[in-house]
Amino acid sequence: MEKLTNQEEDIMLRIWRLGRCAVKQIMELLPEPRPPYTTVASIVNNLKRKEYVKAERDGKGYVYSPLIAESDYKRKFLSGFVSNYFKNSFKEMVSFFAKDEKISPEDLKDIIREIESSEE
Repeated sequence: MEKLTNQEEDIMLRIWRLGRCAVKQIMELLPEPRPPYTTVASIVNNLKRKEYVKAERDGKGYVYSPLIAESDYKRKFLSGFVSNYFKNSFKEMVSFFAKDEKISPEDLKDIIREIESSEE
């Protein structure tokens, strides 16, 4: 799985949200000022080349569908992030964000509850 650029990831998030969609539908989800249609179409073609989406002919245009699940993408690249920046330790990552006050004690308690409930 090839890493996505920030622009590609931004477009891919919209495609995951929409499911099967055309470039015009993706454009509608982008904030103003929107990039030109041709820019978005080019990014979608890059996603197709990288095998993140498939294209199907639909009348005069194409519709695109994700080939990779959002959860699989997140799992792959979050694991790489943790490996590269936190010595492959999710505990060290959580500790870093807790010390930096990005995660509150209440959030940590919620995370622990979720983990304990998923183990049951």
